[in-house]
Amino acid sequence: MRLQSKRALVTGGSRGIGRAISEGLAAQGAVVALGYREHESEAHHAVKVVRDAGGVAFAVRADISVKSEVERMVRTVLAELGGIDVLVNNAGVLKRTPFLEISENEWDWLIGVNLKGYFLAGQIVALAMAEQGGGAIVNISSTAASQAAPNVAHYCASKGGVAMLTRAMALELAPLGIRVNAVAPGTIETQLGGDALSREDYRSYRLSRIPLGRIGQPRDVVGAVIYLASDDARYVTGATFHVDGGSSILQ
Repeated sequence: MRLQSKRALVTGGSRGIGRAISEGLAAQGAVVALGYREHESEAHHAVKVVRDAGGVAFAVRADISVKSEVERMVRTVLAELGGIDVLVNNAGVLKRTPFLEISENEWDWLIGVNLKGYFLAGQIVALAMAEQGGGAIVNISSTAASQAAPNVAHYCASKGGVAMLTRAMALELAPLGIRVNAVAPGTIETQLGGDALSREDYRSYRLSRIPLGRIGQPRDVVGAVIYLASDDARYVTGATFHVDGGSSILQ
């Protein structure tokens, strides 16, 4: 129980990697607030799964790209839990569009969730953490932060921003006792990627770029997050852990 009695907020916690993280934190003793925007039934089902397993969780809705909604979400969590020891910035969106066809609205939408949302949640939660004497923030980045791919220029830019935001946050928040790290998943089978992995040609290509020879599952990301959120990582800040089956070591 590496996170016994820790109070955690996971944005995008209703499905995919976020749900796996929420369940994993709860299994390690944390009390978990699952943030969600539009997948309400899935969020409440995730809460039920945690509770049925003996954990403690509840769901809270917010659009993390809107400051007032993030502030309301954090106030709700603070009122319910009395503090936040762990923030996992995980909520994200993805749309595959050729660079020359990305509209300004699509760019703003994706950057607003994937990068601005991390900034807003990180800043507002860090203010609360500073008052209580510290905490741990884990930003879910991606190997797309350093590996370009076609039709996802805005996604790559957002995750590259998360990588540097993590380092900058870690530098400024360290004196306040707040550690900030990132986990960069590679190819993971979730709803975020749409049906791309169901196409045999694309799946075969992705597999050819993974030395461990398999597509990742959401649960594969959980261990790194638990470690970075726990006191075992008390001397770790500003780091990015790649969870990608080795894909980032290929040129």
